[in-house]
Amino acid sequence: MNDRCMLMRKIAENYFALADIHLYCDTHPADASLDGKINELLRETKELVSRYEANFGPLTCHAGTAKQWLASPWPWEIDKEA
Repeated sequence: MNDRCMLMRKIAENYFALADIHLYCDTHPADASLDGKINELLRETKELVSRYEANFGPLTCHAGTAKQWLASPWPWEIDKEA
């Protein structure tokens, strides 16, 4: 697995973990034990996204410029095995 795929996988894992923790917090609002974990995941995800965008271009159309977004490869243009 190449660096691009590994970064994307880790970013997706972090987003999933954050969504899962937020759902838990919705049903257990008095449980403050996960505050540190949420902050840690947010910090790590921000670092991963910054690293991805520095190496491979913007992840979303809201990051970078329109020219950068259009110049980056579309999902079907990325070599899955590279």
